[in-house]
Amino acid sequence: MNIISWNVNGLRAVAGKGLHEIVRGLNPDVMGFQEIKCTVDQAKEVLDGLGYHVVAHEADKKGYSGTAIISKIKPISVSYGMGVEEHEGEGRVITAEFQDLYVVTTYVPNSKGDLSRIPQRARWDRDLAAYLQGLDAKKPVVLCGDLNVAHQPIDLSHPQPNYNRTPGYTQSEIDGLQLLLDSGFVDSWREQNPGVVKYSWWSMRSGGRAKNIGWRLDYHLVSRRLMDRVASTEIHNEVYGSDHCPVSLQLA
Repeated sequence: MNIISWNVNGLRAVAGKGLHEIVRGLNPDVMGFQEIKCTVDQAKEVLDGLGYHVVAHEADKKGYSGTAIISKIKPISVSYGMGVEEHEGEGRVITAEFQDLYVVTTYVPNSKGDLSRIPQRARWDRDLAAYLQGLDAKKPVVLCGDLNVAHQPIDLSHPQPNYNRTPGYTQSEIDGLQLLLDSGFVDSWREQNPGVVKYSWWSMRSGGRAKNIGWRLDYHLVSRRLMDRVASTEIHNEVYGSDHCPVSLQLA
């Protein structure tokens, strides 16, 4: 099973940058999209013609946030959100159930430039950990998405000046991801690539991609008992179209 995750920073925008060709080239069995910035109907229109089942979750605010999942096999069931009222309304979580696992795609809230959203983000992290543990009690889980945090210094170009100053690299956010790992999940790419420096997001304003000044914000976290099925993981720096690149997980 080939599971891809991509923050497209606007599904309709990337549609004009070869989206269908990119998806066909990646050949996912399941693919999660984050920050689609469109309605469910618009997402289905953009993704029509690929031959996949399509589900999407839109934000109440137009042109903001949102997620989608496409799959070759129709999911057994699909649910939206985590069941926590505080986190509803932004279209940030979709869970697709398949025969032997759940695939959850998420676009984790950014803590904002002034870090004012840190308390809400901390509650999100705790609630997401609890939600995933509930799923994991039934079937193994693959969480894919933009988790909006660099977990370790190796996961961003300039850790020291950003630590506790920049959203995505505060101790609170790091602790939030660590909570997921302590809850029985594994950062599959880092597990397979210890010591490797590779990023999945670059600032468009500073020309960071050309200089490879970036952050690793996009992950596949898997239930620990799934790790023996992880055949390969990859960060697809060669794929353009967004300020993020796709990341992939191959399960045997």
